[in-house]
Amino acid sequence: MELGLYTFADVSPEPGHGAIGPHERLRNLIEEIELADQVGLDVFGLGEHHRPDYAASAPVVALAAAAERTKRIKLTSAVTVLSSDDPVRVFQQFATLDLLSGGRAEIMAGRGSFIESFPLFGYNLEDYDELFAEKLDLLLAIRDSVKVTWSGNLRAAINDRGVYPRPLQDRLPIWIAIGGTPQSAARAGVLGLPLALAIIGGEPARFAPLFDIYRDAARRGGNDLGTLATSLNVHGFIAETTDRAADDFYGPQAEVMNRIGRERGWGPTSRAHFDQSRGPNGALFVGNPEQVAEKIVAQHRIFGNDRFLLQM
Repeated sequence: MELGLYTFADVSPEPGHGAIGPHERLRNLIEEIELADQVGLDVFGLGEHHRPDYAASAPVVALAAAAERTKRIKLTSAVTVLSSDDPVRVFQQFATLDLLSGGRAEIMAGRGSFIESFPLFGYNLEDYDELFAEKLDLLLAIRDSVKVTWSGNLRAAINDRGVYPRPLQDRLPIWIAIGGTPQSAARAGVLGLPLALAIIGGEPARFAPLFDIYRDAARRGGNDLGTLATSLNVHGFIAETTDRAADDFYGPQAEVMNRIGRERGWGPTSRAHFDQSRGPNGALFVGNPEQVAEKIVAQHRIFGNDRFLLQM
């Protein structure tokens, strides 16, 4: 099983004492990826967001900088909001990253859990799912053929045009990232694409049927299950002791979840809820290294996942 980290490059939304701005955060980010490579982690992911509390609106730029400071770690988006981007540019950017990194680039494509990019780039939220399906179709066509002829409803057609540069890898890895929608899991299976499942709340075991749906859809689509891969993407924090990990992580975690909760109508979190979530059956992976490792292994017994990514 591959182990890795991912982040949205969080920054302090308001200035003040101790605030971390985008300049400092992005410099820290490159050092984090370099360290992850040095200690032997397999993957580092960077999410795309267009908000004041995250610095990574252009993940591939930061990943390209990290490519020059690393040797073996895979560099992926987590995620690319494909619905509000152009598949041609996405492919070109990640192909360039693949060339710079010596074949270590991946794309993790998703519909996006935040909606800021849609009005920003002039897209209609009513087309949320159709945009993703159509643009994913184009992205896969570009990956599979140098010259592309393609037409859709929401983007201009392409008639026998080449897309360059081509990546170093024969087939640039394209993962589908989901947050719990069965239809999205089935789509990934039918297309024969690797699947990343983000779990940020509830009991992880309840999400296991999504991987069953994925594998069943892949089988019906005629795809070789031996060539597919799955990933669990979760929140967590590791420290020398369990108490230290919990005490250090609760404040920042609660601040973030409450801020997002106010936007989405969630109720406020509490320390009791946090402590329950970091228990054996909860979604948070918080504790000392041994405790977190044991929980990773326990979840692997349930999901049979090929990759595990921790967001701090």
